Amino acid sequence: MTDSWLNMWNNRFKETEYVYGTVPNEFLKQQIQKLKAGSILFGAEGEGRNAVYAAQIGWDVCAFDISQAGKIKALKLAEKNNVSIDYQVGELPDLVYQNQKFDAIALIYAHFPPNLRSEYHRLLDQKLKTGGTIIFEAFGKNHLKYRNANPKIGGPHDLDFLFSTEELKLDFANYQVLQLEETEVELNEGNYHVGKGSVIRFIGRKFQL
Repeated sequence: MTDSWLNMWNNRFKETEYVYGTVPNEFLKQQIQKLKAGSILFGAEGEGRNAVYAAQIGWDVCAFDISQAGKIKALKLAEKNNVSIDYQVGELPDLVYQNQKFDAIALIYAHFPPNLRSEYHRLLDQKLKTGGTIIFEAFGKNHLKYRNANPKIGGPHDLDFLFSTEELKLDFANYQVLQLEETEVELNEGNYHVGKGSVIRFIGRKFQL
């Protein structure tokens, strides 16, 4: 990843406030409650709001991000809530996670750079147990009109960083699709996800090809 990408996230997470808030993403919260607690990996987890919530309801939580500033705030949030999370900093290919380790993987606004995205999805798939679940929410290709109308909703301003249902079908071809749609949502997550936006929501269960 480029230094500018890393610097952007470090600078954002160095802000005093939790920039996306401290409560979990609503879709993540709804979906994880449907699953039996086990081991879960959060990608691009930032300041830890979703990982901490999962730990609070009994999950064994691992998380990663490229931002050291994000990790510092995530661990503070975990301590405040009397839970522990295993949080690694670095690029996914350099991190050590056992294959077939996790019962679930959560990708909540994990907008990896386009040149790395499919590779990261492939690596994450390897870490998920057969029968495991992916919980995914991120901004879709239709989001730009929302962002242009209201910059406070946040999200990438480059179309290549946004998702389509077709791309997810290709990247996660070995999954039973339980939900896959682009839909309008109203977000109120900290200072950077405020207002209406267009997101892709994907719930997939891994099966063996």
